[in-house]
Amino acid sequence: MILFFRTPSKSVIAVECDHELTQADSDKLCWLFGEATPESEDNLKGHFVGPRREMITPWSTNAVEITQNMGLNGIIRIEEYFPVKDENADYDPMLQRMYKGLDQNVFTTNRQPEPIVHIDDLEAYNEKEGLALSKEEMDYLKKVEKDLGRPLTDSEVFGFAQINSEHCRHKIFGGTFIIDGVEQESSLFQMIKKTTQENPNKIISAYKDNVAFAEGPVIEQFAPADHSKPDFFEVKDIKSVISLKAETHNFPTTVEPFNGASTGTGGEIRDRMGGGKGSWPIAGTAVYMTSYPRTDEERPWEEMLPVRKWLYQTPEQILIKASNGASDFGNKFGQPLICGSVLTFEHQEGDKETRRQGDKESLVDSSTETPSTEETFYGYDKVIMLAGGVGYGTQRDCLKGAPEAGNKVVVIGGDNYRIGLGGGSVSSVDTGRYSSGIELNAVQRANAEMQKRAYNVVRALCEEETNPVVSIHDHGSAGHVNCLSELVEECGGLIDMSKLPIGDKTLSAKEIIANESQERMGLLIREEAIEHVRKVAERERAPMYVVGETTGDHRFAFQQADGVRPFDLAVEQMFGSSPKTYMVDKTVERHYEMPTYELSKLHEYLTNVLQLEAVACKDWLTNKVDRSVTGKIARQQCQGELQLPLSDCGVVALDYRGEKGIATSLGHAPQAALADPAAGSILSVSEALTNLVWAPLAEGLDSVSLSANWMWPCRSQEGEDARLYTAVKALSDFCCALQINVPTGKDSLSMTQKYPDGSKVIAPGTVIVSAGGEVSDVKKVVSPVLVNDEKSTLYHIDFSFDNLKLGGSAFAQSLGKVGDEVPCVQDAEYFRDAFLTVQKLVDKGLILAGHDISAGGLITTLLEMCFANVEGGMEINLDKMKEQDLIKILFAENPGVVIQVSNKHKEEVKKILEDAGVGYINIGKPTDERHILVSKDGATYQFGVDHMRDVWYSSSYLLDRKQSMNGCAKKRFENYKMQPLDLAFLPEFKGKLSQYGISPDRRTPTGIRAAIIREKGTNGEREMAYSLYLAGFDVKDVTMTDLISGRETLEDVNMVVYCGGFSNSDVLGSAKGWAGAFLFNPKAKEALDKFYAREDTLSLGVCNGCQLMMELGLITPDHEKKGKMLHNDSHKFESTFVGVTIPTNRSVMFGSLSGSKLGIWVAHGEGKFSLPYDEEKYNVVAKYTYDEYPGNPNGSDYSVAGVASADGRHLAIMPHLERSIFPWQNGYYPQERLHSDQVTPWIEAFVNARKWVEEKTRK
Repeated sequence: MILFFRTPSKSVIAVECDHELTQADSDKLCWLFGEATPESEDNLKGHFVGPRREMITPWSTNAVEITQNMGLNGIIRIEEYFPVKDENADYDPMLQRMYKGLDQNVFTTNRQPEPIVHIDDLEAYNEKEGLALSKEEMDYLKKVEKDLGRPLTDSEVFGFAQINSEHCRHKIFGGTFIIDGVEQESSLFQMIKKTTQENPNKIISAYKDNVAFAEGPVIEQFAPADHSKPDFFEVKDIKSVISLKAETHNFPTTVEPFNGASTGTGGEIRDRMGGGKGSWPIAGTAVYMTSYPRTDEERPWEEMLPVRKWLYQTPEQILIKASNGASDFGNKFGQPLICGSVLTFEHQEGDKETRRQGDKESLVDSSTETPSTEETFYGYDKVIMLAGGVGYGTQRDCLKGAPEAGNKVVVIGGDNYRIGLGGGSVSSVDTGRYSSGIELNAVQRANAEMQKRAYNVVRALCEEETNPVVSIHDHGSAGHVNCLSELVEECGGLIDMSKLPIGDKTLSAKEIIANESQERMGLLIREEAIEHVRKVAERERAPMYVVGETTGDHRFAFQQADGVRPFDLAVEQMFGSSPKTYMVDKTVERHYEMPTYELSKLHEYLTNVLQLEAVACKDWLTNKVDRSVTGKIARQQCQGELQLPLSDCGVVALDYRGEKGIATSLGHAPQAALADPAAGSILSVSEALTNLVWAPLAEGLDSVSLSANWMWPCRSQEGEDARLYTAVKALSDFCCALQINVPTGKDSLSMTQKYPDGSKVIAPGTVIVSAGGEVSDVKKVVSPVLVNDEKSTLYHIDFSFDNLKLGGSAFAQSLGKVGDEVPCVQDAEYFRDAFLTVQKLVDKGLILAGHDISAGGLITTLLEMCFANVEGGMEINLDKMKEQDLIKILFAENPGVVIQVSNKHKEEVKKILEDAGVGYINIGKPTDERHILVSKDGATYQFGVDHMRDVWYSSSYLLDRKQSMNGCAKKRFENYKMQPLDLAFLPEFKGKLSQYGISPDRRTPTGIRAAIIREKGTNGEREMAYSLYLAGFDVKDVTMTDLISGRETLEDVNMVVYCGGFSNSDVLGSAKGWAGAFLFNPKAKEALDKFYAREDTLSLGVCNGCQLMMELGLITPDHEKKGKMLHNDSHKFESTFVGVTIPTNRSVMFGSLSGSKLGIWVAHGEGKFSLPYDEEKYNVVAKYTYDEYPGNPNGSDYSVAGVASADGRHLAIMPHLERSIFPWQNGYYPQERLHSDQVTPWIEAFVNARKWVEEKTRK
């Protein structure tokens, strides 16, 4: 039966249950749905927009689990429907449908599982299902049928097609290229592998696992001793390995951007979980490339080409929704995104006017027969969405074990749904090639909180003394059939289908075996460890299923409960098939006109270049993605007192000592690659390295590894495959010359979008390079923010050894050109010398500020160095540049850097550069004036920094308008420059650990006990536990399942902390489900009540924990009307480093900080304090320093950031003090204290708590 509830906001929640609910159960649901009222009718009139009936949403999965955790049984599905005026209302057909009335059939799909089909006509089945099998592959399958003496089943053919798709098997990269009639001696893959063969450096594992691993340093592991029960954290040393990975999810993101990018991020995180016998993701990166978003009328470069009738979504929608999806997954999983890039691009060579016929705009089709440049339309209509990142693991676990007969096959994570069926095959062909029904099947479903639970189990097993995992693999393309077959490939296995979790009872055998439902890991586990693993999984609320075992017979089969096997093949029949791929092409020269320009238009050129999305401010991306979670982030995107996204690289610490870490960066140059594919590859590597050079690498370039992700429109037009070969060879040769390796990567070689009228748009061949490497000291990373010290000098250091050229630049693009003459690196050895010399300067602390030269050229570099300050500028003299053309000097994108050096170190720096044979030019110095004054040969040009900063910021504002509600985007644009961080520390704060009598070297108990409490979806627990530990607490790890089961009573602890994150994915309101788990489970409720009845206890709730304390009324138990936490005014997640003021207050933790003005991390979606009484009725302990958005990021009443109970013992705060206790964690810290302070004033709050408990328990 289906029950309907009407919420206060007039939406309808439909609840499917298998029995009549009691009044008490109905009342619980009304409470859960925010004081909703039950509808008496079982058939509601009107029009509603809601989820597609066949797609159970992750929202429903979480809502149902919340009811189970509240003791409500028999609820099957819960979905929300929104009333609309009529059937013409807007909705997203990819995810939603229009309902005319809601009745008892709202979830009915009238579908039965399809029977197993034996395939008689392979060719017909191939086309009908969109399997993209080649003739050779079908011939191979016919041979397998002959060997088996039976026709293959639909499951076998479908599974084979996915496993052997271009997407999974990378056949082109392993294939033979014949160019201009000559067979090339190396495959693409061999050329990439050559980099590691010649320069293994620190690599331990490459090309054979989900990730590549390099040797890492010895670091501290901070983890509970035993993960199967509540236990205390301990510190021990481990030998680490570092992982690097980047994935693309282009096709699913083109079709449905939010879930496509979300699951792309999830899949990439699972790759870094699935290395060896298990490993840990730590931070993510993202790149988005689309055609022009056309956010504003006044953009001449966007008007040069006609607007298409977009297949699925407009580029603007894709940019917003894809970045929302990727951000949302990372935010909920708890992976910070610390580095990224955006590019928008379209181009057609030749006379643009000939393509506009009256009012009718059309694309000219380009086919293989007509390779003329003029007719080829380039653009990212099929978008690029790259999700990458870095992680780490233990050297003990970095290689997979060998399976033995009798190992158990375990799946951890979510259910099977009709998701992404055929994703591997469909991703391998041009978008638009198949009917939208097949392409719609590839729409994904993301549930980050489920993945976090699966990860918690993997994390636990890797942290324990012995890891029972033999091997681990993520579920991605082709689902179980790919994941589980790879696990058992060496010895065979049998999977019991009745043990697989089914979320949709209408799935056929084929759909169960091959669907791509996300958030699942496959593990091989030794039989004797199964019960221990089960205990850990139950404690983490991670669904765990033992679904089969390894057999030793070298066959792989799925068997139903009735004994029938819809899939039963020898392992070699599945994998041993791919016939050699031949790529036959010839070299086609395409030429691109150079831009023409005049110096008198310099300001106009700069105004346009600064607005290109690739150059412009990325605040619209950084303001909605968590950049602080884990508490290990030493460098994220935003810099300076205005916190603007200007960083060149991202850096994470590998433990809380704040020394050893990993740096990561990105590089790409597809515009240059159009004109010269070899130069495009070299520039991509160069950009990644000039971005990375600011972090002190442990062993210079020997520490660096790259991931190369190739997105190319293979077979789309003559010459394109030859260009790919040229590009890969150039990258391989350049890396070998630099002596660095490329141990990982990915290819997506069907980058063409086809339209119903027969036209097509080809994406420019693109390689995105991700760099990663071990950092010796995360505190030494150089910032791009100019230090306003007139006694300093700015130097330009060229890395390219080439003449300045404008081809492939943002400048050329702004004029609608590409240009034939593109810069390159002429001498790899010189580039290496320049890189290592700058590294030496970084390591010695001789650089005050530094920034690379890339998109937008030198003038953009100089402006960006000034943007994050509120005062000061530069005086620049370019007379020493040998180039005379000022436009080239200012806008060319030849690889290079600008560094700022204090005059007292000038001679030392010059000597180091000269000894290494690296050229440099003194180009100027800082000035008090708020401008950049550029002089060349007696002429002077003035650029107002504040004006240019607003121009640069305007593109961010135009996109932010589409994602921030209630006029917040306009407020942000108006206020960002008016709200510099204004910090004031108390005079008694010395910044030293010794001031507080604490030491990070402690490894013995103190006897002062605190507990962190976490619910499924909590993701900020480790940094909180460490903050308490450093302050002198022994910290116990407690889950809600510990409290509900009675395993934990809290009787032996004096402080509890409810940690941040997204409990239950914030479904039905942040912390509502968490509160329900306390209120409706007797043992948890009793533990809570007894804890708060004691006089010797303290509690703290941060972020999600703050929301929980407000929901439970723990701060103001005597108030009749309770305060609430509401959605931020912007109605989006807010991520920022803000200033807070600590008013005079009576609280245990913050009392001694009264009068301080401190910087602190914010990362939340529902952080608005809605307080029903006057301010004086509350013990306010923290207020946002600015009342206006974004300084007050959520619109809280009275600008409140935190409140305490009347007696000061219990404190609820939205910002994350536990991510702000070390200077290196802070987005901004006073320059004069940055290198001397060991801790920030926030540690005092934790020390105060420990001292209070010490006093109370000593009596």
